[in-house]
Amino acid sequence: MTTLVTGANGHLGANLVRELLRRDRSVRALVHRDTRAIDGLEVEIARGDLGDLDSLRAAMSGVDVVYNLAGVISIDGDRQGRVRAVNVDGARNVAAVALECGVRRLVHCSSIHAFDPSDGAGVLDETWPRVADTPRHTAYDRSKASGEREVRKAIERGLDAVIVHPTACIGPFDFQPSRMGRVFIAVQRRRLPSLIPGGFDWVDVRDVADGTIAACERGRIGESYLLSGHWAEVHELVAQAAEVAGVRPPAMTTPMWLARLGAPFVTTAGRVLGRDPLYTRESLRALRDFQPVSHAKASRELDYEPRPLLETVADSYGWLRDSAGPSAH
Repeated sequence: MTTLVTGANGHLGANLVRELLRRDRSVRALVHRDTRAIDGLEVEIARGDLGDLDSLRAAMSGVDVVYNLAGVISIDGDRQGRVRAVNVDGARNVAAVALECGVRRLVHCSSIHAFDPSDGAGVLDETWPRVADTPRHTAYDRSKASGEREVRKAIERGLDAVIVHPTACIGPFDFQPSRMGRVFIAVQRRRLPSLIPGGFDWVDVRDVADGTIAACERGRIGESYLLSGHWAEVHELVAQAAEVAGVRPPAMTTPMWLARLGAPFVTTAGRVLGRDPLYTRESLRALRDFQPVSHAKASRELDYEPRPLLETVADSYGWLRDSAGPSAH
């Protein structure tokens, strides 16, 4: 039977498709336009859009399993409504069509950002409250929590689905590249003038791909699984990147108050240059608020175990070096 991957052109999608092919799965990739991440692979391309129900029905025809990875990541508001359109309305559409088409199982990729870090204490796990759909939360965080709720409504109507929540993915096959991929490139080129404070949970994208497949194969219907890696301060991660790249890390860390003061200017500069800013007030808030994350449930039920962070950083640079990737441009 055929496996459908939405969002196959993204960072996680590129790694998940490769792992499915390595396991001899027949893969159909639903893409909108960009196919760089899967060019040259033995996959069937389905052109479509999560807002187009007919294209979803065509993509799911004869499909056994759907991995819904499609999403818009934003640290700068709702981007003319695209964040909600893809992350909420798109999740609703995928779940509804999967139920209509009799798909055996849907794996929906949510995010650590669906959880409310301010609504608890200690290590974050799957029992933590989700973000409420209120203005006090960022558009992206609200969208991931609301998208999960839409999938759960379909589960109540009979859909067999599980939900995974990755933390911040880093690693190879980062074609676009991601925001952290751009940070690694900036470190390598000595173009990162200063660090920002705070920390986060960083996870190898290949481990997330493995955990997502394990959730499909062994996850319980309606359950959520946190696919986390290792919590580290930004300066610790950048120090590892600099060590692997053979350069000196930035010597200065901008205080949080100053970073927050400068965030609007960084955001405006990014818009003028047509680039995503490396940080905004939203991302600074995440680096300040998020706590260590437990993957105990995924380890217990899915045999999930993330690899060391330094190995991920080294492999990221290895891919940049060996491929015609972003660093070659």
